[in-house]
Amino acid sequence: MTSPSPSDPCAAPGGLLTVDEARARLLDLARPVGGVEQLAIRSALGRVLAEPVISTLDVPPYVNSAMDGYAVRGADLPVEGEVRLRLVGKAMAGAPSDRAVGEGECIRIMTGAMMPEGADTVLMQEAVKVEEETVVVGPGHQPGENVRHKGEDMAIGDCVLEPGRRLLPADIGLLASLGIPEVRVHRRLRVAFFSTGDELVPLGRPLAPGQIYDSNRYTLHAMLTRLGVVLLDMGIIPDDREAVRAAFHDAMTQADVVMTSGGVSVGEADYVKQTLDELGKVDFWRMKMKPGKPLAAGRLGDALFFGLPGNPVSVMATFYQFVQPALLRMAGALPEEPLILKVRAAERLKKSPGRLEYQRGRLRRGADGEWEVVSTGRQGSHVLTSMSRADCFIILPAESGDVAAGETVEVQPFAGLV
Repeated sequence: MTSPSPSDPCAAPGGLLTVDEARARLLDLARPVGGVEQLAIRSALGRVLAEPVISTLDVPPYVNSAMDGYAVRGADLPVEGEVRLRLVGKAMAGAPSDRAVGEGECIRIMTGAMMPEGADTVLMQEAVKVEEETVVVGPGHQPGENVRHKGEDMAIGDCVLEPGRRLLPADIGLLASLGIPEVRVHRRLRVAFFSTGDELVPLGRPLAPGQIYDSNRYTLHAMLTRLGVVLLDMGIIPDDREAVRAAFHDAMTQADVVMTSGGVSVGEADYVKQTLDELGKVDFWRMKMKPGKPLAAGRLGDALFFGLPGNPVSVMATFYQFVQPALLRMAGALPEEPLILKVRAAERLKKSPGRLEYQRGRLRRGADGEWEVVSTGRQGSHVLTSMSRADCFIILPAESGDVAAGETVEVQPFAGLV
């Protein structure tokens, strides 16, 4: 186990790491893994781009109409009064007009159709009157309106997607618009996870006195699935030294990351701690946050190790605040600041000074139309319903006490988490 230095806030009895300090330490531990693969773009959603995407095309590839209407010359637009333009042809998407627009003429044009020679403006069909083969145009139009120019979205040589970007649905469409069928992405992280404890029972088996169902492993499975990692679910490991050692050894030789929940705090299950000391370098941290005060982190061989708290809400809070940013860095993703919003507290929020708290809340519109947040009820770290009913964390600073209704608080929407 790594020995804390005298300057380490965990070195002194009762010393606590702040959330920012703990997050910075974990990001330092998180080394991007090597390896890339080439994927069809339909299989690349959510994957991390390994190389820049440079446009080899102009998009749009030609000047075209942004509206259904009439292609005209800007020079023919009236400043006042009306002008009558002779309709001389039609331009459709995929079927350009072979007729140029001359003085006093116009061409019927559809959205996306190539602009005919001579025309530089499109008038919406609702903005003109059509009388047989004549289009009547009034004042108020500007030359160049309703026209999309060649390369205005992307031009040849533009870097349109940077390495480290997690590909979103719009990115897949962008790649397709450039005619790119495949991209190179970082390989997926391999994450091994398991639960420890004789009190844990798998689903489908009745509970005996003193036993509980292993919910944390299912929560971790769900959160890791949304990150797109390769999952190695190693089940429940009993409170047995040899079983724990074998599980850690198997996990660290197969995975980039090893993760457990419960049983790794100082003073708990000494054989777990001894096994971690034997196989790697792991620190046991106490953090100035609630829920989720204990956290173990370090390395087991080449694998990054996370020992999360045992209470279900603590597992989720520490995963989102610490584990997820570290895993994204290991996957090659560019760092992103968490999405934090300031909203009004719709009710009194209870809090004691001392630790930063991630209370669970739900956003809603107030009677005045402004966003506000309400608590989801009991905030104990064992109350998983407080997470299930929530759509955000309410972030209350360590030094703050109770928050009065109407005060401004910071929230982290779950929608901003992967």
